[in-house]
This record gives sequence, structure tokens and C-alpha cells, in this order.
Amino acid sequence: MKFAVASQNFRTITPHAGKTRRFLLFEAAPGCEPVETGRLDLPKEMSMHEFRGTTHPLHEVNVVIAGSAGPGFVARLRERGVIAVTTAETDPHKAVADYLAGALQPASPDEECDCHGHTH
Repeated sequence: MKFAVASQNFRTITPHAGKTRRFLLFEAAPGCEPVETGRLDLPKEMSMHEFRGTTHPLHEVNVVIAGSAGPGFVARLRERGVIAVTTAETDPHKAVADYLAGALQPASPDEECDCHGHTH
């Protein structure tokens, strides 16, 4: 499977997936260690919050993992067959491994975002 993990600093998982422009890319399979295969460093207009085109690099992965994501982000990726999940985990490598093991720690339901009137 192919994964994109939101990481503005390329070290830890960051929130606000729709505005994130940096992602760590992984390939992994159940029972195998995830392997980092690359990085996305997108221009502002390619953040999913700004993007209005038809083909986006995130459409090429199976799963996007972020610290938080709004319902619009999740729905737009779902339309392309991409699963978007949020987590309280901060380590990208561990998050991918935990996802595959069915043990990914979910994001806190108490985390609020007042920028769009929705909860992450």
C-alpha cells in the first residue's frame, strides 16, 4: 500500500491536512516494515484546501494520515478511493505500521478547529 503522512517539518505528523503541503511518502504491507519512498513539497495552490484541479499527487496513494482533517478533505479523497485517517500519533513511521496492524491511535475528539467551525 502507498501512504502519505502529513508532515510540515518532515519529522512529525502535523494537523490540518487540507492546508498541509508537505507529506512523507511510504510503501508498506501488513507484517512488513514501512519504507519511506519520497516526499511531497507542494506549492500553496496544491494544498487540498486550495486545489481545484482534477489530478492531485495525493490521489496516487491508498491512505493519507494526518493529525487532523476536516470532513471536506476526507470526502474529497474518498471520492478518489483514498482513505484519510487522523491520529494522535506523532511518529510517521509508527503511524503507518500501526495503521497496518489495526492499532493506530485515533486523534482526540476534543481537538477543535475554529477556523471553519468544525471538529477534527
